[in-house]
Amino acid sequence: MRSYIVLFIGWLIPGGGHILLRRFWRGAIFFFSILSMFLLGLYMGGRFFKPDAMLLNIIAWLADLGNGSLYFISKILHKGDGNLFSVTTEFGTAYIAGSGLLNYLIALNAYDIAKGRKK
Repeated sequence: MRSYIVLFIGWLIPGGGHILLRRFWRGAIFFFSILSMFLLGLYMGGRFFKPDAMLLNIIAWLADLGNGSLYFISKILHKGDGNLFSVTTEFGTAYIAGSGLLNYLIALNAYDIAKGRKK
């Protein structure tokens, strides 16, 4: 049960699962890495995908959702709508999706540590 809590917190707060496991430096590095990548994506005018009838958009939306609380806070603040007049919009969108996918991997790493599969 504890490992699922670590997984959920690790997804919700980037690096939070590692902090729960008392791996403070690793958790802090993961948090600031994901936060930097996410904010850089927003700064470049990246946009969030919307889940519609197209399968690729649903998959891309799941990648965005991987950012956890960063995604929800940005949606509440109406950020991530994209800037179609910026030449860096596509790069920003890729940074946002990439940070979400990376956060999934970090949360799964914390889950594996909590299960005793890794050190």
